[in-house]
Amino acid sequence: MRTATVLEIDPDTSDLLIRGRGERPGSAELVGARARVSGRLTGDEREWTARVPLRVARWGGPELPLPSGEYRIEIPGVEIVGTFPMILTEQVRVSAEGAVVAIGPPVDPSLETGEARAALERRYAIHAGPLEDAVFFESFYGRVAGDNPLALDREIARVLPHTTRYWSVVDLSVDVPEGAVPIVEGTAEWWRARSASRLLIVNDWLRHRYVPRPGQHVLQTWHGTPLKRLALHRRGWDPRRWGAILKESRRWDVLLAQNPFAARILSKAYAFLRRPVWVEGYPRNDVLATGDAGLTRQDLGIGADERVLLYAPTWRDDRDEIVDFVDPVALAEQTGSVVLVRGHSRTLLPGENASGPRVVDVTGYADVSRLMLAADALITDYSSVMFDFSITGKPMLFLVPDIEHYRGELRGFYFDLAERAPGPLVRTQDELIAALDEDPAAYAEKYASWRAVFNARDDGRASERVVARLIDQRLLGR
Repeated sequence: MRTATVLEIDPDTSDLLIRGRGERPGSAELVGARARVSGRLTGDEREWTARVPLRVARWGGPELPLPSGEYRIEIPGVEIVGTFPMILTEQVRVSAEGAVVAIGPPVDPSLETGEARAALERRYAIHAGPLEDAVFFESFYGRVAGDNPLALDREIARVLPHTTRYWSVVDLSVDVPEGAVPIVEGTAEWWRARSASRLLIVNDWLRHRYVPRPGQHVLQTWHGTPLKRLALHRRGWDPRRWGAILKESRRWDVLLAQNPFAARILSKAYAFLRRPVWVEGYPRNDVLATGDAGLTRQDLGIGADERVLLYAPTWRDDRDEIVDFVDPVALAEQTGSVVLVRGHSRTLLPGENASGPRVVDVTGYADVSRLMLAADALITDYSSVMFDFSITGKPMLFLVPDIEHYRGELRGFYFDLAERAPGPLVRTQDELIAALDEDPAAYAEKYASWRAVFNARDDGRASERVVARLIDQRLLGR
């Protein structure tokens, strides 16, 4: 077995350099759970160098640093030896032990100690300096720049182009909208931007310490109409959980809901009872009424005439990774379709990409609404995407082999899914494949009733209405 050593980071290109002796190998790759990159090999029969970029372009987007995580150097016939001390660049933090490369956000480790974090929080709490004409966005804890905050970012950029738009990100692999400023969570600039922005727009809980300033406000968009029970409605009495929920909801000034049903549930589940709930449809769904499916298919490398199935299950409280109820390779082969696998945001970090012929893992794709636009049918279970996909009028199928366990032990439902679902409930992949060939017209009446309840305000102008209200109530703009 030939050996090679991880030697250095090229200061000009930030490429990882691996050098070896002997016959030059045929390939060199850096392989992680959610991304992989190929290196360029140079040299002769005596010495060679593999230059592996620490950047990747995904789904037609820009070239960005690799997502944080562990990556394995794979060079056939070569053993990687030695260690590589931690190096901090402007885009990543990288170190190596043998063939395993650890990539992290460009945060100085000294800022990650308990003492350093406490010092940054104390400085934040003082709130020195004036408020800026700026918006601080965060989506799914900074893992993507997507969902309702992304749609509102686009509208704010259109009507208030001089407003600064900060995006909280876990690392610089997150693709933020054009003209926005990415700020890595935990840095001094992250704390400063969070303190200085007049408006915070988030779609999940605010993490870390939060101290509101006079004139600063929080718009909580949330991230879906709920089928499964949330927050105070979950089974069991847990004083710590209840206390955390009440503390969190008191941070919000306005709560956004997709429809009256969601407004009623969310306001009670989070005890958000004396502050405004705006029922305006969901900004993230505007694209479903106005967008071009062909652009997303082009980004994903899918032909205009190909059948596309989007598999998007929700997460489970009793497991970290996406459920394995579907074999996406077999589903693609048996139906002649392209299968898009979309895990929940909570399965993004612990899981790894599904792969195979005509299978595309899009768990890290920021804008799930564009995936729904590109799909010909949705396969889900208890996910809130069911309330969004119905805007398209395209078939929905519900793969629910664990419905008794999920409904009876894990979460519980706000209504009987089997009674109201605008598509068939199936238990196995064989049943799913059979149902895909059935006439969806059998569910036309239920589908129409569903849309009347859940999609009445999803008309393609939700972003416009929400931003107009923010401006009218002086939460945004000067």
